[in-house]
Amino acid sequence: MLKLISRIFLTLFLLLFLAFISIKWIMDHEIASVTPLSMSTIEVNLNPVVDKNHIFKNLPENNEPQHPFMAKTDRSAMHAGSWESDVHPASAVSSKNIKIISRRAGGSAARQCATFTFIEQGHPLILCGGLTSFRLQLLDKDTLELLAKYDLPMRPSTFESIVKRDTDIIFTDTSGGAYMYLDNEGRAVLADAKQKIRRIKPTQNNKGTWKFVEIDSWDMNKYVPNDCYHWNNLFPKGECDGITTVMPDYNGLLWWVTRNGRVGSLNTETGKVLFTMLNGEEIQNSFAVDKEGAYIVSDYAMYHMKLLDGQPIQQWRFEYDRGSGRKVGSINQGSGTSPSLFGDNYLTFTDNADSNMNIYVARRNSLNGDEERIICKIPVFKTGFSVTDNSMIAYNRSIILENNSGYTNSMIQTNYEDVVGGVVRVDVRKDESGCDKIWTNDLKVPSVVPKLSLGNGIAYFYTFELLKNGDRLWSLVGLDFETGKEIIRIPTGTGEAFNNNWASIAIAPNGNTWIGTRKGVLNIKEY
Repeated sequence: MLKLISRIFLTLFLLLFLAFISIKWIMDHEIASVTPLSMSTIEVNLNPVVDKNHIFKNLPENNEPQHPFMAKTDRSAMHAGSWESDVHPASAVSSKNIKIISRRAGGSAARQCATFTFIEQGHPLILCGGLTSFRLQLLDKDTLELLAKYDLPMRPSTFESIVKRDTDIIFTDTSGGAYMYLDNEGRAVLADAKQKIRRIKPTQNNKGTWKFVEIDSWDMNKYVPNDCYHWNNLFPKGECDGITTVMPDYNGLLWWVTRNGRVGSLNTETGKVLFTMLNGEEIQNSFAVDKEGAYIVSDYAMYHMKLLDGQPIQQWRFEYDRGSGRKVGSINQGSGTSPSLFGDNYLTFTDNADSNMNIYVARRNSLNGDEERIICKIPVFKTGFSVTDNSMIAYNRSIILENNSGYTNSMIQTNYEDVVGGVVRVDVRKDESGCDKIWTNDLKVPSVVPKLSLGNGIAYFYTFELLKNGDRLWSLVGLDFETGKEIIRIPTGTGEAFNNNWASIAIAPNGNTWIGTRKGVLNIKEY
């Protein structure tokens, strides 16, 4: 009798397992050829609008040095480089003569592609998140044909969201592969959901076929607790942490941070790992790196750390106003920005103050004489409706910031009239006596990672307008760096497939402008 029961249970388990594999294959199966994104409302005007009187101007290059262990700054990371400045040298799209190519990512369950890097051949190497896993994809730069893919493990937050029936859990999780960078040897470097740091390289054989090859990996489970939700662990009792971001220092050591406040290093030559703990603090953003170390923001404070024989050592800590709770438009309580470096010695980030979010500018390195760490603290946007969860554009002495107040995510947002909007530019005074607001614009920007094109002097954002039928028409919008005036508007499509939903804009070295969307990618090019 017991043998019969055992056989029945084994059979049922095998059937369930086969069903799971089949469903996963159907949801994940992705063909190489391009399936364009589908609009929900067809009869709309998609003609670009460009200010014919505007004279486009080149902006001088910023002084960010080339990181020796990363690909060129304009193609190495989500925020354009190790300074997290979101500044690109190329001239992005700026005329009416444009062509938009879209690609649906994923199988029956679409994927959202948030991070763009570009290999030497110009092809985008992107990271796309889906219900079942994150996936590296290499796309043809001209056609968007899928050249190669590499699946990463499913994140615990997916299982947790299913168990708790709360999709917000997924969209507030930045660990397990949400961030990556492209190194100086063309390898994607990231931490996956099983606490492994991986280096994965796209390679091409003599027949022209591409594939991803894992070069090496390091198991971090000894240092990062991993008692997390999974199909075989639906009731975890221990700590579940996740590695949020990996970045190299200027000596080749890898910095890594976790959601629960671990800050560590990995020596890829010896495998040695050292870390410290920010007790009771959470890290949900990426971080910036320069020759002097790493700049990390938690939900309590801004940190500058250095590595001493591999050990993270705090250089300074500044505690900011984290507010009384999480706001609508942010994924946690605390700063929503990755720290951005700019100028000769500046660092900028935001707080989460209840009334008005503040932009901070700080001196990032050693102080001289009677200098103070904080140069300015500037309140921005509408009182009571002021929050952001995207990094700033930081260039020369200028900061450009968007307001995400009122936006949640594409799966639970019901009223887009709640999106407050607003973009502001703030400049550091030349004598460093404070900062001034230079211009504001009422543009509604729910959630995009913006970019500044030095090639034409335009800052690019992603916006929407409500149609009479209640649908949304999404557009790429360019604001003049000097004045904040809208110069170009390129409608891309209607419906949630075209909602960028916290993904980024990327400006390729050839000027093609890429946008990650809820269900795929957009490539906008001039002809």
